[in-house]
Amino acid sequence: MDRFAASSSFSHESPPLTAVLLVQLGTPDEPAPAPVRRYLKQFLSDPRVVEIPRVAWWPILNGIILNTRPRKSAAKYRAVWTSEGSPLAVHTRRQATLLRGLLGERRLDVAVVHGMRYGNPSLEKVLRELRERNLARLLVLPLYPQYAASTTATAFDSIARELSGWRNLPEFRMVRNFHRDPGYIAALAARIRRHWQTEGRAEKLVMSFHGLPRRSLTLGDPYHCECLATARLLADELGLGPDQWIATFQSRFGRARWLEPYTLPTLLALAKTGTRSVDVVCPGFVSDCLETLEEIDMEAREGFLAAGGTAFNYIPCLNDSAEWIRALADVAQAHMGGWPVTPSSATDPERSPAALARRQVLARERGALV
Repeated sequence: MDRFAASSSFSHESPPLTAVLLVQLGTPDEPAPAPVRRYLKQFLSDPRVVEIPRVAWWPILNGIILNTRPRKSAAKYRAVWTSEGSPLAVHTRRQATLLRGLLGERRLDVAVVHGMRYGNPSLEKVLRELRERNLARLLVLPLYPQYAASTTATAFDSIARELSGWRNLPEFRMVRNFHRDPGYIAALAARIRRHWQTEGRAEKLVMSFHGLPRRSLTLGDPYHCECLATARLLADELGLGPDQWIATFQSRFGRARWLEPYTLPTLLALAKTGTRSVDVVCPGFVSDCLETLEEIDMEAREGFLAAGGTAFNYIPCLNDSAEWIRALADVAQAHMGGWPVTPSSATDPERSPAALARRQVLARERGALV
C-alpha cells in the first residue's frame, strides 16, 4: 500500500471515520530465535530506547547482543507463550475488542484498533488501513499509564513519520498519560482487593514499575515522578500506611545506574530481614507480558523464596478486567470531546458539522438582509 496516498479503491463518498488507536510496545511473532532477533533489532535500534551514540552502540548491538540474546530471550518467551500467542498481543486484542463494544454501548460511533510500536500489527499498517476507511479523526491512546520518552514519545515519532507523507491528514489527538486517572487507580485497587479477598493479604505490597536509566530523570523525563505518583495514589486508595508498601523498578539492562530501588534486590533484602510474604503488582503494565510473567512471577519469585521468604503472590495486570475497560473508555471519551461521534451527529445529515455550518451561514445572511 502506498504511504503517500490512498489506494485506487478509496472512495470519498465513504462516511468520515473517527478511530481510537491503542498503542502497545510490541512482541515477537513467535518464541523462536529468528523472530525474536527481528523484534530486538527493531526495538533496540530506536534512538529513544537506547540513548547511546550510534557509532558506539551499533557494533555492540549487531556484533554482540543480536548474536547472543535472541536465543536466551526466545526461551523466556516460550515460558509464557499461550495457545493464542504472546500474552501481550492476546490481552491487547481483547482490550481493543472490549473497548469497541463498550463505546458502542455508549452510542459512540467510533472504530477501535490496536497497533504495536515494534512488531505486528505495525502502526504504519494499521494507519494505512484506517486511511482506506476515510479516516477523519484519530485519537492515539498509548497503553502506557506513565509518560516516558522511550515509550509514549517514540509511539508519537512513529505515527508522525507515517502521517508526514499523507496527502489528506486526519484531525489528530494523543493521550499523553493517565497515571493519575481516578478510573485507572480504582481499577488497580479493585484488582488488588479481589486478590486479597481470595488469597489473603501479605505483609508487604511491592509495586514494581519498568525501569529506565537514571540519566533519563536528570535529563527531564517525568517517568520516575509519574510512577511514584501512581504508587502513592494507589496506596491511598487501598488505605495502606507507609510501611506496608514500596515502589521499585525492574528490568535493568547494562552497567549504567537505573532508577532505584531495584525490584529483585529489594525483594531479596526484604526476605533476608524477616519479611516472609509479599504481594507484587506491576501498575505500569496494563497487560501481562514477558516482564511481568517471566521476570516477576518466575525469576523474582524464585529469588525471594530462595532468600528466605515463604509466600510470593503475584497479582496479575489489569488485562481485560471490567473496571479497566470502563476506565479506558472514560479516558478515550474524554479526549474525544467535541468530536461528532454520537449517533445523532455522526449519522443524521441535518446534525452533521457541515449542516450546522450551513445553517450558521444562512442565519448570518438573513440577519444582514433585515
